[in-house]
Amino acid sequence: MKTNATLSVRRSDERGHADHGWLNSRFSFSFGDYYDPAQMGFRSLRVINDDRVAPGGGFPTHGHRDMEIFSYVLEGELAHQDSMGNSRVLRPGQIQLMSAGSGVSHSEFNPSATETAHFLQIWVLPRQRGLDPRYTEWTPGAGQEHEAKVLVISADGRDGSATIAQDVDVWRVKLQPGTEITHHAQEGRGVWFHLVRGNAALNGIGINPGDAISSDDAGDIVIRATGQQPVEALLFDLL
Repeated sequence: MKTNATLSVRRSDERGHADHGWLNSRFSFSFGDYYDPAQMGFRSLRVINDDRVAPGGGFPTHGHRDMEIFSYVLEGELAHQDSMGNSRVLRPGQIQLMSAGSGVSHSEFNPSATETAHFLQIWVLPRQRGLDPRYTEWTPGAGQEHEAKVLVISADGRDGSATIAQDVDVWRVKLQPGTEITHHAQEGRGVWFHLVRGNAALNGIGINPGDAISSDDAGDIVIRATGQQPVEALLFDLL
């Protein structure tokens, strides 16, 4: 008989917050001037920043190393340039993933003069230090735009997912009102579910946009869209 996993909730209004005018951010974990020793990450997941960048604003060129960094665009556009020669403009539903490895510099900005760019900036600790820098992307394929559960990032790049240097699967979840899926958490792994849009219940626990639910237990996690609007979320399954 299958059992449900035990869940913990991280509410949106408990997150850190910074408003710099051109940038309005919410921090799921300690970041910058926001420090909470109880919120330093979840397993190899170190950062989830919910960023809104004003028209024309952005992050000037800066360096990273030994971190897997990806952005999931929700609204508007995000322009990316890096020292590996990549230059891209990403749009809603697209993901770009940069393995900083031994060192890379990049910039991210909002190319629009009128529209806010809204995206999730996410950092994952790599499996080892000093790896060669890499850049990959994920764009929904034919029929994937409205699929309930799509693998967007994985260690082996299977099913067309972007490749990450860590044992983590990242799934994009989209559910129509009243529908549900089940994710099975395996022994020894953890699950973090970040809700972007809509209202959902995980094993009967209701959450709203910006809320997250995590589990270190093996068992089933039943995800149901409970409101009147579609659900959009990211689900991390990691060692």
